[in-house]
Amino acid sequence: MLLYILSFIVFGILLRGYFRLADHFNIIDKPNERSSHKYITIRGGGVVFPVAALLWFFIYGFSAPWIVSALLLLATVSFIDDVFSLSSKLRIIVHFIAVTLLFWQLQLLNLPWYLIVFAYLIVIGWINAFNFMDGINGITAFYGLVTLLAFAWLNHSVEFVSQHLIVLLILSVLVFSFFNARKRAKTFAGDVGSVSMAFLLAWFMIALISKTGRLEYLLFFSVYGIDSALTIFFRLLQRENIFEAHRTHLYQYLSNEFQWPHVLVSGIYGIVQAVINLLTITLISENKMNGLIFFLILLASGVFYLVVRLKITKTLQPKLN
Repeated sequence: MLLYILSFIVFGILLRGYFRLADHFNIIDKPNERSSHKYITIRGGGVVFPVAALLWFFIYGFSAPWIVSALLLLATVSFIDDVFSLSSKLRIIVHFIAVTLLFWQLQLLNLPWYLIVFAYLIVIGWINAFNFMDGINGITAFYGLVTLLAFAWLNHSVEFVSQHLIVLLILSVLVFSFFNARKRAKTFAGDVGSVSMAFLLAWFMIALISKTGRLEYLLFFSVYGIDSALTIFFRLLQRENIFEAHRTHLYQYLSNEFQWPHVLVSGIYGIVQAVINLLTITLISENKMNGLIFFLILLASGVFYLVVRLKITKTLQPKLN
């Protein structure tokens, strides 16, 4: 417990120190026509997430060295991208290398080739989706916290990763939330934060599925997955370049066009995912989860999202045109 308290304090001091460096080196996010914020804000506060993982690595026996190396690679390149803006091709190559190291450590490269290809698509897609969803105050903090808490709960009985690592990450998210989940954020996660968190969550998910054999735990990622996938679908229908910045996620419509407070929208996303997580854990623990139930939950979530999105876009149609 003492270590956790000290770690919490260290994370707070670290962020305060980072803010000074960011001010000095002009590591800031300036609002533009695609932004959901109105003020110049420090970028890269999510650096505290990989730092929490590194702290665990050095304190608790240098476990999972390949995965931690992959995380460090991702975090370093993502931080450079936050400062200088790197090419998308370079970022994808780095994501591929990092995911390969992750699969190597978890011994997934022994699977049939078609499953490996599918796994690459899912994990790299998840990392980029999580990064794209990081667009308003509190959303990465709340979603990360909800998912980490679900993993921590399961880890008590399943033990698929180090509980110390999950707790340290939760503490880092809480510290970050203090500076981010507010009306006027002091800092944004940046690519270094969102990409690192997505990678860590992907690690935990793969470890959990490998240990239990239950693919249904993928529902922990359903809210972000549905929003990202259907947003891409609608953008393709409009013949838009899906790799360009945009403001057409549901959370962006709510926070930008409807002017809902960022923290409220982020809270709704977190609460919806928390409900799905709780339902998933309950059904699996009571042995009532199967492929059909999994599909129905996913379908119901997708239909609900579509109804809300279509109603909102219909209301906003004159403004959007």
